[in-house]
Amino acid sequence: MSTITIHRTELLRITHNRSRISRHRYKRSIPPWRMMINSRSSDTTKKDELSVKIPQVDQLRPEGLRFDRLQPPEPDLFHQDRLDFGKFVAREAILDEEYWTAAWLRAESHWEGRANERYIDNFKRKFAEQEFNAIKRRSKGLQRQKCSCIVAVKKEEKQIKRSVIKSVVGTLDLNIRFFLQGETFPGEKVKSQLFCTINREGSNRYGYIANLCVAKSARRQGIACNMLRFAVESARLSGVEQVYVHVHRNNLVAQELYQKTGFEVVEMGQSESSDDTYLLQYTR
Repeated sequence: MSTITIHRTELLRITHNRSRISRHRYKRSIPPWRMMINSRSSDTTKKDELSVKIPQVDQLRPEGLRFDRLQPPEPDLFHQDRLDFGKFVAREAILDEEYWTAAWLRAESHWEGRANERYIDNFKRKFAEQEFNAIKRRSKGLQRQKCSCIVAVKKEEKQIKRSVIKSVVGTLDLNIRFFLQGETFPGEKVKSQLFCTINREGSNRYGYIANLCVAKSARRQGIACNMLRFAVESARLSGVEQVYVHVHRNNLVAQELYQKTGFEVVEMGQSESSDDTYLLQYTR
């Protein structure tokens, strides 16, 4: 560490007295500036000032959540509808910790492929917090339109205890909605009316799947297919026969997944959905 002292320049006042010019020097009693220079690296100091400290995992959780909470024993969940497949089981989320893990998986999926962007962890944390609150809000139901957060979790193993956040490996939302008057499928362009009504008869309900994602470490194990099958079966148990999902036109992997599970592109009518997505319907 070295110190450089910088003195202020002296001020001159020039007075004109006929042909003689006199110069008066004035010295200010101001202490000289001192500039501290880190001889090791000035760039390091700048980086330290601009960098953002990423909070630890414990600081990311909303109030009241326990990240060390153990996965509930399977006998406690026997009353729930579930689908067993391999080392996993698909069912509806029941714990706040499961909702939070589902929200974090969606944040990871949303920002996947952009790990080098600045402040990416802050963006994912904010996304997860908003999604967690949205899941809780949707799960309460609005105007009899039910929404279920479905998760895929690892099965319980003998002598192995896992926390909830390490058990959830996949998630999706199943929404039970009503068609608007004149609609035959979601988002269909119909003749506009002054007042839009919702027909709440049982036959006018449909299922809509959204926010499907699987943890990177658990992909290629049939988790997405089985969650979709469980969602379709859950919709049918609720008295709903038609189930839909949107997929991006450029997402060929997702299109293949949905078609493999039994979804087909809706051809009839015109849709109000954006031109970069397809609407698929379950047909089996």
